[in-house]
Amino acid sequence: MPSAAIRLFVSLLLTLCLTALPAQAASPKTWKISGFPGGPSAELALDPATGTLTLAVHRRGTQVLAPSPVGIVTERADLSQGLRFSQRRDRLVAERYTAVAGKRQERRATMRESTLSFANAAGARLELVIRVAPDGVAYRYRLPSDHGAVLSETSAFVVDQDARAWLAQHRRDYENPFLPYTAASAPAADFMVPALFETGGGHLLVTESGLDGRYSGPRLTHEPGTGAYRLRLWDERVQVSGPLATPWRVMIAGDLATVTESTLVDDLAEGSKVRDTSWIEPGQVLWTWLAGGKEAGQSLERQKEFVDYAAARGWPYVKVDAGWYFLKDQWDVTDPDWATTSWIPALVEYARGKNVEIMVWMHFRDLDTPGERDQWLPVLHRWGVRGVKIDFMDAESQERLRWYDEILPATAANRLMVNFHGSTIPKGVHRTWPHVLTMEGVHGAEKRTLSTQHLTTLPFTRNVVGSMDYTPMAFHREGRPTSDAHELGLAVTYESGLQNLAGTVASYRARPEAERFLERVPAAWDDTRLLSGAPGDHVVLARRSGERWFLGAGVSGAARTLDVPLTMLRGRWLVEVIRDGPSGLVRESHRIDGPRDRLSVPVPAEGGYAAIACRWRPGITTCDR
Repeated sequence: MPSAAIRLFVSLLLTLCLTALPAQAASPKTWKISGFPGGPSAELALDPATGTLTLAVHRRGTQVLAPSPVGIVTERADLSQGLRFSQRRDRLVAERYTAVAGKRQERRATMRESTLSFANAAGARLELVIRVAPDGVAYRYRLPSDHGAVLSETSAFVVDQDARAWLAQHRRDYENPFLPYTAASAPAADFMVPALFETGGGHLLVTESGLDGRYSGPRLTHEPGTGAYRLRLWDERVQVSGPLATPWRVMIAGDLATVTESTLVDDLAEGSKVRDTSWIEPGQVLWTWLAGGKEAGQSLERQKEFVDYAAARGWPYVKVDAGWYFLKDQWDVTDPDWATTSWIPALVEYARGKNVEIMVWMHFRDLDTPGERDQWLPVLHRWGVRGVKIDFMDAESQERLRWYDEILPATAANRLMVNFHGSTIPKGVHRTWPHVLTMEGVHGAEKRTLSTQHLTTLPFTRNVVGSMDYTPMAFHREGRPTSDAHELGLAVTYESGLQNLAGTVASYRARPEAERFLERVPAAWDDTRLLSGAPGDHVVLARRSGERWFLGAGVSGAARTLDVPLTMLRGRWLVEVIRDGPSGLVRESHRIDGPRDRLSVPVPAEGGYAAIACRWRPGITTCDR
């Protein structure tokens, strides 16, 4: 056969063979990171056709997070597509640490970590670090070399369209209410993290850990009619110099109790940068702003009255809010002795004579430069002030986050405990900077548009990630949605290392059972248990301090009986319940004979209760201090 004919025959044969075989798309490459018994697991997939990555989360064989995009784009490298796998490294992370405040003080964190390395065609490298814990999954991007400013992430979180969702629209100070939706029915808007979803595999709380001035704050952008929530950064360009490790993208996953009791946000954060924490002391604070306003803050005599009342209750702190601060405009700060013109040192001396310490409010604008911090913080320390409430930062831009990086060591150096208002929310700060005992970042008691639906959502959303300065106990406020007993229970339901109590002295004195309970309830805890709850409907939380348990309960909507198990109580216990009576708060006692016993308390519409449990002994009738 002539050679030309041979070539034609071979060509036809190859064509027939190739057309006879259907085209087969390459299968995705997948990597599994196994979980702990009963906990979630993660699966990362690489699409070989596009070089894109997705991450899925499963729990007990059910999908909690659908395959969701993962990737990051910088000004010099697109690391969201065209990726090729290079290697995987695994290790076990096991840490113990002690927290000053929060859901429990002694913490143990155990996580499986996988670092998967990828590169694009140009040789730019991406390391995706994934951690799986008993209560969730987290990942972060690590760029081993400098790729310039970060322009965006392709990170997204995809859930069932029909999944129930509790979301708050994004606001620069995190002070919007949480509202119920389905994942698909939520409007086209930016939403805050944390965001809570209920899927077939349980609950999923999307949040963040490890945010600081090396990066930029997030929000979740919803694609209408879908269950997809795409992460968007505050800054269009995040400045980076050298290698980068981004904050953790955190997905707390499990039943509602697992989510509520989780400390995963802290577990992922850097260890404490404050070596000696002996001066950091959580406690109740008599907060005087809603109780007296600017005028009370400008009166030494009024503040002494607040100190007298706090001393009588055994509360360790009084916070002087904005009023005193307006008087500073009368001071000549160029005078070396300008600080002697304030009456704050006299108040500190008076308060210490009664075993009460003073905290003060300051505006961010007077602490936003190194010179101002050097001027003010040593003076507050010299006056004997124990803590500072800093207000109106109102941003999560990289520039503002760098300010946090500067104010945190400066306040620690001056032994000033910190309460941030008009701020971001805790994203691991309580572990790294334990003198930050609480932060606002909540649609709280200062607002006039509160609902019990929102209040009974907060324990499962905002308060999961860290201490929350809701400022409860404003018994005197008109339009308050809670009954008295529901409001009293917030001292337990809401965790805050500094529990700023917002009521007037008169309103407390009119409620002696509230006074008695608030004298006993602490602000730091050894354990936390969710006894019953449903976001937006009701919550019953128990927290332990030493050998005592404290309970807080509240409902949204109709009257009902809250019947809960007390499985944490072994042996015989006395439980004192403060609930709503026909003409005010009433106290009643229950005896619990073991973990199979239950506590049943009738509550009115929008009602609740507070309770103390102590070990029963013959002759014991009350849980005294």
